[in-house]
Order: sequence, then structure tokens, then C-alpha cells
Amino acid sequence: MSKKVAVIGSGASGLAAIKCCLDEGLQPVCFEKGTDIGGLWNFKEEALPGFASVYRSTVINTSKEMMCYSDFPIPKEYPNFMHHSWVIKYFRLYADNFGLMKYIRFRHHIDHVKLREDFTETGQWDVTYTNEKNESTTEVYDAVMVCTGHHVYPHYPRDTFPGIDDFQGKIIHSHDYKDHLGFENKRVVIIGIGNSAGDIAVELSHHAKQVYISTRSGTWVLNRISPSGVPADIVAFRRVLQNCVPSSVKEAVARRQLNQRFDHALYGLQPEHNVLGQHPMINDDLPSRIATGSLVIKPNIKRFTKTGVVFDNDMVEYDIDIVVFATGYRFDFPFIDESVMKVENNQVTLYKYVFPPKLDPPTLSIIGLVQPLGAIMPISEMQCRWATRVFKGTARLPSQGAMFDDIRKKKMEMPKRYHSTIKHTFQVNYIEFMDEIAEQIGVKPDLKRLLLSDPRLALTVFAGPCTPYQYRLMGPGAWKGAKEAIETQWDLIAYPTKTRPVPEKTTNGVPGILKLLLVVALIVAIIWKLL
Repeated sequence: MSKKVAVIGSGASGLAAIKCCLDEGLQPVCFEKGTDIGGLWNFKEEALPGFASVYRSTVINTSKEMMCYSDFPIPKEYPNFMHHSWVIKYFRLYADNFGLMKYIRFRHHIDHVKLREDFTETGQWDVTYTNEKNESTTEVYDAVMVCTGHHVYPHYPRDTFPGIDDFQGKIIHSHDYKDHLGFENKRVVIIGIGNSAGDIAVELSHHAKQVYISTRSGTWVLNRISPSGVPADIVAFRRVLQNCVPSSVKEAVARRQLNQRFDHALYGLQPEHNVLGQHPMINDDLPSRIATGSLVIKPNIKRFTKTGVVFDNDMVEYDIDIVVFATGYRFDFPFIDESVMKVENNQVTLYKYVFPPKLDPPTLSIIGLVQPLGAIMPISEMQCRWATRVFKGTARLPSQGAMFDDIRKKKMEMPKRYHSTIKHTFQVNYIEFMDEIAEQIGVKPDLKRLLLSDPRLALTVFAGPCTPYQYRLMGPGAWKGAKEAIETQWDLIAYPTKTRPVPEKTTNGVPGILKLLLVVALIVAIIWKLL
């Protein structure tokens, strides 16, 4: 009989987990405590405890070609940066296409996931859940995939702000924010400088009397769109840049380009850390709202008064009506015993952020517990492909000692590469991490082999956008449509914007020269790796 796998959550990671189980001949049963698929991207009119949810105006920060599942392209007519309503529509297409819905039990809440007494022999788990009738049941599963995400439990550092208990205004977390209603003609302070802080501040600056962003560290602000008009992540995430350009050069170029758009120091946003040293804010409208005065950047809050706030520079803002904590999230897995996996200060010991290293046999995996600059959906899918092959026995983990060495190495590198915050305990580099997991199952693109069999495709893989299709070209789970998807990805990018025909630009042969240089660079890079 095929192994039975419990999948917890039916969001972006959970759907991929179900599909990967089916690909490997496993039997998935997905437990979803809500009434629908989509997880974070399933918009709800009201914020509910224990559920992740976006606000009404949320638009995803990664482009459709970079965020799609690797064997299911997003339809060409979908916009490059999708409103949450388009994202959930894509998830429904994915679930319908692969027949995933019949494996999901809605309104089923996981209470406990416990090692069975004979775990060392069987690797099995007792999974206890409560169904829609409030009936508790325990079932036996051969493996567990935890796909609950990390946007469920708000990080609410109230105790770091003296006087906050005496503040008479309203205090909420960005988790509870839905839209501007109720903020009209109010004076609002937003604490934090991440994507949610920027989005909410920009939206409220059109409706509130005054909006302030309070930040301790500042941030670099990226545009969704590159100077050429294509999505910025399509330009940034390429193997040629990853493998051939030194970090110092990438840092210098990124800093120059961002300050060409607007001087971050002039706008009070420039941080001390490097552009590549922290998850940046992605926002297209922030500088223009600052320029109008409807949005003001302020330093950290020193203390609260009954009706206002005092900032670190001793400036005071009176008559503050609402404070929004956009301070991120903590992650937790309350249904898993601490003996199996313990979370402390947003840190957990996992091999490649997936497997508890002490667990033998390795029949529990955590999916999507990473913070990439870029799309998380392809990473979650890659983790699912790996985990299901480990469960099946066609992929093996290294020794416990080797796993702990890898974990220690990552923990030592993290503070060297990234500014210290709660979300930089599981920060990853998109291409680097995708390749790292892909190597575990033999699906990392082999450039040497491609160069011999299909030089043009090899050039596109090396110098073009590192779209998820690349990881379906070869190895287990190879997809016949991967090559065509890579070759037509630019058409899919252009389709939703080229809605009015205009004359094509002449190129004067420059792209041909660039292609020749890239071919030379590809050959040099491969030879360099062989030496």
C-alpha cells in the first residue's frame, strides 16, 4: 500500500504538497481548518485569530513568471503583478487541473501530531484533529508535511514602548488591517518598515489626515518594475548575475540604481546596512507620498503619551488617533511536541529549513518556512518535491552529523550576510537555495549537458530569468513542456501589457553582440567550474 501523508494547510505550500505526494505515488490527506484553499491569499473581510490573511488592496510583490508552480504556467492574460483575487484564481486553476480538492478536509483543525510508540521502526505519527462537528479523532500517518506558513501569529512588541498602556488611542497589528475605512481624517502612526508598513502607509496617506512611519533602521525601497518596464525580479534573478558578478559589484550597482530613483538619505530612509543585507521594502508609490507631505518618515518611538508619541529625536506628535504595529510575525507549531521541534526567538533547528535533524526516520517536513527575496511558491514546491521523495525512499538525507554541520554553517553565515531581525533567522537567496534543494533530488539544470545538446536553451537558462520551469528540464519529475515554457516566457510577460499595438523598436544589432558575449561567459563559467 502507498504511504499515507498528512498535509497540514491548503495554502500555496499545501497545494504543492498534495500534488507532489500524488506525483510520487503517496496518499495525501490535507487538513484545512478554514473553509477554502489559498491560505494567506484567501482574502477574508475580517481578520481571524490563527489565520493568515491579506488586506483588500494587496498586490503580490513577485511577478507571475517567477512565482508560478514549475509545471503549471500562469495564464498569459493574468497581470504580471497580481492582486490577491488573481492569485487565488490561479490556485484554483492549479487545484482543479491536478485534481487536488478531493484530498482536502475543510474545517478540520489539527490538535496534535505525536510520535507513535513504535516510531523508530515505522516512522509513523498519531495525528489528532477536530472536525467541523467538533468531534476529535486520531489517525495514523506514515509522514507529515507542515504547510501552515509564517504569517499567522503577529509579533507585537508592545513591551518595548514605555507608556503604551496609557495611550488612549486605538492600537492594532497590520494582521488586522483590511482597508482604509475607519481611518478617514485620522492621525496615524505606523511602526515598522517592511512591505506591509509601506503598503498600508501609502494607502492611508490618501484618506487619513496625516500618516507617519516610525522606523528604527530605515530601509531600501525597490520598485516592482525595472527601468525597462519589465518586472524587476525577471531582471535580477539570473544565473549569470548569481555566478559571475561579485557581491560587492552587485551591491554597488543596486545602491546606485535605487538612489537614482530617489535619494534614500534625502527622504530619511537610508539604512546603515547594505541593500543586499536586509529584506527590502517593495513599493512603487512611497517616495511620491512622502513628497506630498501626506506621509512622513520618523525615527523610532521613545515613549507614548496619553494622546501622542515622543520619538528618539525628542520630537513629539500630538493627537495621534491610531497606531498600527507592522512589526512582522513570529512562527510557531503548537501541535508539534517540543521534543520533536522547538521554536525559540523565531529560530528552529531544521536541515535546510525542512527536516528536524534528530528525527530518524525523517518522516516530518516543514514546508515554506523561509524568507526569500523573491517568490516563495517555487521554493515551497521544491521542498515538497524533495520531502516526498525522502518519504518514498528514493532520496536520502545525509548523516545526522552532516546535517548539524550544515545547520551550524547557515546560522553562522546568517548574521554575516543579513541585518539582524526576527525575519532574518530564515532568510535565503532565491537561486542559491533553489539549486541547493534541487541538487538533493537531481533536478538542478545541468548547464554542461544543456550546452552540448541545446546551446540556445543553455544560454537562456544561464543568462535569462531563473524561472521555475528550469527545474523541470531534467531529472525526476521532468516536464515535457518545460523547454517551451522557458522559450515563451517573454511572450507571457509581454502579453498583459501590450494591449495597444505600437511600432517595434529597432535594435541595431546590439542584442546579438550581447548574446555572443553571454555565450562566451557561459563557456568560461563552465570551464572554470571544471578546473
